[in-house]
Amino acid sequence: MTADPLAAPAPASSPVPAPPRRRTPVPGAAPEAPDARRTEDRAHIARLYREHLSSGRSVLGTVLGGMLETASEGAWVFTEDGRAYLDFGGYGVFILGHRHPHVTAAVHRQVDTHPLAGRVFLEPVAARAAEALAARTPAGLDHVHFVNSGAEATEAGLKLARAHGHTALVSTTGGYHGKTLGALSATANPKYQQPFQPLLPDSTAIPYGDPAALAAVLARLGRRACVIVEPVQGEGGVRIPPPGHLTEVSRLCRAHGAFLIVDEIQTGLGRLGSWWGVDTEDARPDVLLVGKGLSGGVVPVAAMVATAAAYHPFSRDPYLHTSTFAASPIACAAALAAVEALDREDVVGRAQALGERLLTGVRAVCGPYAGGLVHDVRGRGLLIGLECTEEQAVGELILELVGHGVLVNHSLNATRVLRLTPPAILGEDEVRLFLDALTEALRTVAARLGRTVTPH
Repeated sequence: MTADPLAAPAPASSPVPAPPRRRTPVPGAAPEAPDARRTEDRAHIARLYREHLSSGRSVLGTVLGGMLETASEGAWVFTEDGRAYLDFGGYGVFILGHRHPHVTAAVHRQVDTHPLAGRVFLEPVAARAAEALAARTPAGLDHVHFVNSGAEATEAGLKLARAHGHTALVSTTGGYHGKTLGALSATANPKYQQPFQPLLPDSTAIPYGDPAALAAVLARLGRRACVIVEPVQGEGGVRIPPPGHLTEVSRLCRAHGAFLIVDEIQTGLGRLGSWWGVDTEDARPDVLLVGKGLSGGVVPVAAMVATAAAYHPFSRDPYLHTSTFAASPIACAAALAAVEALDREDVVGRAQALGERLLTGVRAVCGPYAGGLVHDVRGRGLLIGLECTEEQAVGELILELVGHGVLVNHSLNATRVLRLTPPAILGEDEVRLFLDALTEALRTVAARLGRTVTPH
């Protein structure tokens, strides 16, 4: 079992420990060309995807080279043939990297003792995980409802709002809150909504970062409104609102008696260089949604965190909204260990410093392609968006970066934006490796698409 650097808490006066040191693999390096057995294995897995999972996903995997993802450690993902890929994607999950030793050790211990609960007695791991999370959420957000995914956290928040009579949903264009039916009603993208209409009735989408539009809607809806918003839109293409935006959203909600849900599933737990996106504003949400990084990159888990007043219906009747696997001991062990690691390793501070370093580096690398291939580079903390001038360029860049041993993500609600969500444990060698790979990928794609390059 991997040693657990946090198993024994350090004295209060101890310095912040350094993150675990990991060997930096050579990206894309592999043994000799795949043998017949390996080729057969890839074809077999692709067939299983076609027959039992998703034919579209099978095609996409084949386009990306057909490799099989079989192992991970730190900032790296490994394929079955031994190739190493620096993970700047993962959809925001891996703020601690893959298989963080403290989280992995906690999960191992829980598997060896009590991974799933019978749900009859009180279960101590969930209680301790809730205490740890509530100690890190903004003041007043003390009541935790653990679930299994971000979409489930959204559903719990929307149901809690409706329990208080807030039945008119107000979301933002480009926002992303999940794809279950309630969450999808708040994910204002016709591509994903249209096949499943009708969704929740009385739903309105307003422009992101537009307090005047929100004020007009709230003047009409009054206290029936439930407003859901992200501090920074992730799937929306790393859209950063003007300073004071969340403060004004919160003020308008209070003025009209509306219920406010702030979705920090992607932006929370250090991703923006602060514990929460709301930390930089005077915002007072009724509910905060947490996910992705809460898993520690090991076991899926998410949470809805609410004020005492907002949570009252769920607190009074614990069977009003339930799930068999929610708050399982194994998931809560991961959540507790993740919060401990984030705290003791100063991951938030590391994310802020590393984010500034990366944003400066990406802007410098993209400089010669401004206006030709690259429209904009923006970011906050370790959530960075590279917006291209055309959609095709994003796909080309993803393929080129894979070829250079780097994994990144596109943005579901902004198809011209390449999204970077690297872990906070990166070393300088890995940062340099990424910037070198991006330099080569931009040069190749610009030449392929015939885009102008401005010498710097």
